[in-house]
Amino acid sequence: MPFNQVPIGTGFNASTTAEEAIGQTSLAGKTAIVTGGYSGLGLETVRVLAQAGARVIVPARSPERARAALEGLPNVEQEMLELSQPESVDAFALRFLASGRALDILVNSAGIMATPFARDARGYESQFSTNHLGHFQLSARLWPALRRAGGARVVSLSSGGHQIAGIDFDDVHFERRAYDKWVAYGQSKTANALFAVALDALGAPEGIRAFSVHPGSVLGPLARHLTPEEIATFGVHDANGQVIVAPERDLKNVQQGAATTVWCATSAQLDGLGGVYCENCDVARINAAGSGERGGVRPWAVDPDLADRLWRLSESLTGTQLNGSP
Repeated sequence: MPFNQVPIGTGFNASTTAEEAIGQTSLAGKTAIVTGGYSGLGLETVRVLAQAGARVIVPARSPERARAALEGLPNVEQEMLELSQPESVDAFALRFLASGRALDILVNSAGIMATPFARDARGYESQFSTNHLGHFQLSARLWPALRRAGGARVVSLSSGGHQIAGIDFDDVHFERRAYDKWVAYGQSKTANALFAVALDALGAPEGIRAFSVHPGSVLGPLARHLTPEEIATFGVHDANGQVIVAPERDLKNVQQGAATTVWCATSAQLDGLGGVYCENCDVARINAAGSGERGGVRPWAVDPDLADRLWRLSESLTGTQLNGSP
């Protein structure tokens, strides 16, 4: 297990907001990319980074929706990207690299959850493809720009949902086992955490540090594939149908939900650290299965050997390696 996967005592907590997490940090002269940055947690992340002075690029699969959501925000550019389409990922990366800019912050925030069974054009299961493989390819293609920054951070949104399932390396795309939308989601979120472990190991010598994040339970666009009955089982509404905000129970609003992402992307408290899974603006504790405790990270999501195995599988599935040209 990673020796640094232990809380560091930051002084923050589950109620901390993204604005509180960034504090007085100035990002003037910095460039960030935030996938999914036009709704929910991604949009709040963009707002706070831009407010701190960063130039933020928001690649989106729906340019019209993105333009409407981002209207009025300073220091923000909107781009086209469909994570499940490799050619779209390559095209976006080429356009960014051609600008000659360094990339200081990459936030892999876009994702889907508990979707009906679907495959991408390559035949890959859609949640694994969108949540993990698309961001794997994007990060690898943007590697030259991350290196150019001389101290970049890559933050990937995992979830407490990683506790549902690890990676089934024998049937990652549900070709032989029955499809379960929650198992598929859990597998993809474990992949997000393992990706940070492997990327950090490769990137640290280049000054590139990687983190994964559990943002908390925030009712938002990610739940669009759930029925009202399914949402009700999570206990997120009170008797009057209002959304409950109770961060001590991991039920957060958007401002609180974006806090750990912003903290991982900007905080000096993480200088010298990387490859860790974070929650509530701190490094999470390892929580073994069967402990009965809430929160924390399962051992299978921070295991370096599993991270290396997933990295090699991802290279094979995407045909992408670090420093490879699009």
